[in-house]
Formats: sequence, C-alpha cells, structure tokens
Amino acid sequence: MKQEIALRLTPEQASREESYKNMAARKMKISPGKITGTRIVRRSIDARQKQVMVQLHLEVWTGEPMQEYRPRVFQWPNVVSAPEVIVVGAGPGGLFAALKLMELGLKPIVIERGKEVSERKKDIALLNRNEQLDEDSNYAFGEGGAGTFSDGKLYTRSKKRGDFRNFLEIMHFHGASDDVLIDAHPHIGTDRLPRVIKNIRETIVAAGGEFIFNSRVVDMLIESDQITGVFLQDGTKIKGEAVILATGHSARDIYWLLDKKGIELEAKTWAMGVRVEHPQELIDQIQYHTPEGRGNYLPAASYSFSHQVNDRGVYSFCMCPGGFIVPAMTGAEEMVVNGMSPSGRNSPFANSGMVVEIRPGDIPEYQQYGELAGLKFQQDVERLCAVNGGQGVIAPAQRLVDFVGKRLSYDLPECSYVPGIVSAPLHFILPEHISTRLQEGFRFFGKRARGFLDEEAIILGTESRTSSPVRIPRERDSLQHVRIRKLFPCGEGAGYAGGIASSALDGEKCAEAAAKLIKGKLNV
Repeated sequence: MKQEIALRLTPEQASREESYKNMAARKMKISPGKITGTRIVRRSIDARQKQVMVQLHLEVWTGEPMQEYRPRVFQWPNVVSAPEVIVVGAGPGGLFAALKLMELGLKPIVIERGKEVSERKKDIALLNRNEQLDEDSNYAFGEGGAGTFSDGKLYTRSKKRGDFRNFLEIMHFHGASDDVLIDAHPHIGTDRLPRVIKNIRETIVAAGGEFIFNSRVVDMLIESDQITGVFLQDGTKIKGEAVILATGHSARDIYWLLDKKGIELEAKTWAMGVRVEHPQELIDQIQYHTPEGRGNYLPAASYSFSHQVNDRGVYSFCMCPGGFIVPAMTGAEEMVVNGMSPSGRNSPFANSGMVVEIRPGDIPEYQQYGELAGLKFQQDVERLCAVNGGQGVIAPAQRLVDFVGKRLSYDLPECSYVPGIVSAPLHFILPEHISTRLQEGFRFFGKRARGFLDEEAIILGTESRTSSPVRIPRERDSLQHVRIRKLFPCGEGAGYAGGIASSALDGEKCAEAAAKLIKGKLNV
C-alpha cells in the first residue's frame, strides 16, 4: 500500500534516501525493512530559524513493490485544417496560448519579431561581447521571450489563474528536469530552458501550428471595432479568427501603435531601480545563518526583501542565486540590465533586481504623454544611464555602500557583467524619488540581513523592465479588449502577469476565451 507522509529533516538527512527512509519508518512505527520504496513528491527549504531544515513530502510503499513513476504524456490533435488564430509573440504567454488553442481544435499562427532560439543565442553572444545589438533578437525578444535566457523560475503566486501543476507537467514533458515537479520554488536554468522552448515549438509545428519568425507586427486590421488580422513589417497581411496579443513588456512599439490607433490603454503601477550583486558565499552565510554558508547539502541561497519607504514599496525582484548580470536593452542608447542563472546556480555571484514602486501620479512632468507617461519616463531613465555608462553596453556601476552614502566609487569590485562596468554616481543619476527610497530600503535590508551592506556588493543601472508601465484593458469575463472585439491582450506585456508561469497560465486563459468565442460563432 502507499502512504503519504511529511518529514522535517536536516539538509544532510534529506540528501540520503537511507536516512529519510529510516525517519519515515520511525514516524510510521514500522521497521525500515517493511518499506519497499520511497518517492519524493515535494521538497522545500525552511531557513527561518538558525538550524536550516528541509521539508519532504514522501510517498512510502509497504507490503507491495513500489509502482514505477510514469510522467504524464501529452498529445495534441492535428489542427492543420482548423480555423486559425493569430498569436503575436512567442514568449510563455504565446506558446501556452498556442498549445491550448490546439487542444481546443484551433490552429495557432505564432508571429515572433525575433529569431529561433538557436539563432538568438548568436546575437546574445555578440551583445555580451559588446559588439552588436540586434533590436529584434536579444535578451528580451526572440523565441521564448524574456524568460528564455533567465533563471527559468517557474514559481508563481497566481496559481488560481489556471492549472499550475498542468503547466509544470507540460514543461517537464518538453525536457525540464524532474525537480520542477518536486521543488517548492522550481527553476530550469538558462542553460536548459532554450531546449525546452525549442521542443514546445516542435510540438506545435508537428500538430499543424505555424511559426513566422523575424516578423514584426506593425499594424492591425480593424473593421467596425473588430480585429481581423495584422500587418507585418514586409507588408504581409495575416488574417485570423482572433488575435492573442502576447508581446511582452518590452514591445514599446506595440503600445505606441495602439495609442496611435486610438485603442484604449491604461497607465499602471510598475517599478524601477538597480540590480545589486554580492558574492554568493556571503548570501549563503546570511541566509543560512552560519559562517560555513551552504555546506555540502544546500543549494545556493536566495532572498526576498521588501520594505515600505514613504508610502512606496521597495523590494527585491527576480533574485538569481549563482547567476550573472546581463545586458537586457532592446534599442540603441538604452542601458538595461537583468539577471539569469544556469541550472546549477554555480556562479560565485548572487544578483537581484532592487526596485521602487512607481505609480502614475509620481511623474507629473510626464503627464503630457497620457497613458504612456510611464513608458516615456522609463525610456528617459534608460537613456540617462546609457549616457553615464561606457562605450556600447558597458554599464554604470557603484559600490552599494557608496550608493547608500552618496559617494562616488573610486574603484569597483569584481562583477559578473561580461560587457564591462564603469564607475558612475547612480545616487545622482537616478531620479531622486527612486534613489532616496532605494537608499533607505538598502539600509533597512542591511539591518535585517547583517552583512548585506558589504564593501564587495555592487549595483548596476538600470533595472527597468520589471513589468510594463502600461496595461491593455480587457473585459473581465470575455478577456477581449474593452472595445476591440476578438483582440485578447495577454500576459506580462498586457499587464496581466509577472513571470514565466503566470504568463503561461494567462496565455491558456486567453486561448480558452478565444476558442469559446470562435466556436460559438462557427458552431464548431
């Protein structure tokens, strides 16, 4: 028979099956010899106390052989001749919208401004060597979206939006490791996620879906407040039964296009700041409460900090243990940084965005831009940081203690940012309502986590693409745009998600809504 139990163990105990098997037997009040097999179904780390513990949820088998675990197998119907739906963007929102459309008997036509993931890697390599920026193929644009070359975090707080377990199983089916089905905060890693994304594309194509790469949408075909298709940069017109708009938070040209066409937009709260980096060993020591750090049995430590400063949130964002800082700009004369981690999280550095909440009313000097005020403000700060950086994509940087103390850094510690860094007074360059709140936030975090305000910690500017300053409003029930019928704003770029998992779940929801509308119309 099978029984599920929970155990609270030391990291060393949790690392050895013999140890947790004996602990399970003791809890079940049986001899270890009666256990025929154990399987971990969930694993989490509790570092709130001085002694770090691991929580394991196990399936324990007794009295019969343990049944072999069979991962879920997915199969999608052939949709080559089905009604067509246009999906703009091949990020997680667009890809999972496409999978759901096929499941519901519709054919997705996925349009992506960037390149396939293998070609995208080459452009990113050039960018990291500070040689060339391709404005349509970079860390933000291309197959898989901004999440492809990131830590690949699959955790989300918005699990009520959809079937989160199903999402994890689809990722596992396409090549993610077994750990994503077990860990409380699963991640794939930037070295493995491109292969998963490629496998998803091959699934879609094999079932009759289509991809159009290197094709930027430049206009929309709208008749009587109903979208019927899109125009590509080369003049090609693509028509479909509906359009799912999943372009991501960096597709500024889409917001400007919608605004030009008089399609309703909304300004929304977002965040901007810097990316902070520490030696990973220091973060391990702080988070695991010991000079030895993580030792032999714990992963690279992460953190999540937040604080209210003058009625605005200051918080960590997209924390990447054992990771690297990367150039994430999408246009010339922009300076944007982001973080990523390989699956092993084995870099000697830990980095995180550290950002300040910005509300539409916080930038009155930009109100002439209406609902796009935040977009213009974001763009101007990125350009200011670019001016104060070095040639190309060399980033402006400052020691954390100097930023807090409002001093110029006369030298800089070692940093993971490959293109290079140059000392700059970010406390002066960033808008005052951002820099002063960040300084107070860092002081608070330094008290909460002693050692955080370290001489070897460094900040780079600017972390500005946490989310979009703009929302594309949609109806609550139909998920269509509030006025334009058959247009389904989707994911992070539309203002309804904040990461890989939540974007994917929102993509599924939009696909379901589109299918409901189309099938009702066509009597399918």
